[in-house]
This record gives sequence, structure tokens and C-alpha cells, in this order.
Amino acid sequence: MEFFIDTADVAMIKKYYNIGVVDGVTTNPTLIAKSGRRFEDVVKEIAEIVKGPISVEACSTVCDDLITEAKKIAAYSENIVVKIPMTAEGLKAVKVLDKLGIKTNVTLIFSANQALLAAKAGATYISVFVGRLDERGQDGMEVIQEVMDILDNYDLDSKLIVASIRHPRHVTDSARIGAHVATIPPEIIEKMLSHPLTDDGLRIFAKDWEKVQKG
Repeated sequence: MEFFIDTADVAMIKKYYNIGVVDGVTTNPTLIAKSGRRFEDVVKEIAEIVKGPISVEACSTVCDDLITEAKKIAAYSENIVVKIPMTAEGLKAVKVLDKLGIKTNVTLIFSANQALLAAKAGATYISVFVGRLDERGQDGMEVIQEVMDILDNYDLDSKLIVASIRHPRHVTDSARIGAHVATIPPEIIEKMLSHPLTDDGLRIFAKDWEKVQKG
């Protein structure tokens, strides 16, 4: 399973990429706007740090405009993946971009049917937003299971990204189901790293080592 970090915070990306647990990055206009820097500058700096897939969002709504914008974004770096909205115009753009060799990540997917359409259009990645589904009273992980069943049934090339992750359990459940990718906010990665029993164990070891040193 691949882990992407869901942020445009360059410091956070460096921190977790250097640990060795990050395979790629997902961003969006909101995350980049928080940096207070030029869009292009942030994307290019991230691409210099992370050698894996970096998802960058196209904000147009019409097919031809999405294609034009995607070409510009993809030119920033060879590892750029262009995020395309889950709309009819978006899927039309995905089909064209796939033929041009530009990788895409169809975003804002909330149902197995939407995921199937995106996969058939040729999306490289399909992002299902589990946290938002849970907040609306639907079981987001049930949708993840449905999507994985469909992808496996027909040996479709698209990879499933579990997005909108709200807590470490979302990551655990995604891994158990066999999802290809989880894109995780930095604060959730931090929670995954720690456990009270680990902290307790380290304190005990430190005290015992002091005793050994004193003889």
C-alpha cells in the first residue's frame, strides 16, 4: 500500500518523506493557498523533494479548458498527476489526457458508480472521500470495498486513493480492504506513529539504562 501525504506544507512533506513513509503527495487549491506563495513555486518545490506522484488540481470546469490547464500543470515536472473533477466534462478531459500520456486523478468521488465511470474513462487514480461520506451518515469504507471489488473484477488499471481520511482507523481499514493508496494529512501520520504504550516502554528502558550506567 502506498502512502501519500495530503498537504502543501513543504516542511511537513520534507519531514515525513525523509522518514521514509511517504510515496507521493496530494494537494488542492485550498492547501496551496494556505502557504501564501505562488502556485507554480509551491508545486515545483514539492516536485524537487518527492520523486513519487504529486497530484495537483486543475480548477477549470469545461473539457477543453481542463485539457489546456492540465498540459500546463503536467509540464512542471514529470511526476505530476493532474486532479480532474468527477463530472461529465472532467471525464471527457480524462479520456483525452490519457491518450496524451498525462496522468490523472479523478477527485470528489463518493460512490462506486462514479469510481467505475472514472476508471473506464482512463483515470490513473480515483479518489474516494471516505471522511465526507462518514460525516453524511454513510459508511465510507463500505464504498471503498465496493470500488476495490469492481476494480478487481475487471482488472481495471486505475488505482484507488482513499482520501478525506479523518483518523488512523481509516488507514487501517483501507489497508485491510486492499486499497492501493491512502492519502493522509500530516496530523494523522503523527497519530499513526505514536502509542501510549510505546512512550511508556521508552521511559522504562531509559530508567533501567540509567541504573545500568550507575552500576
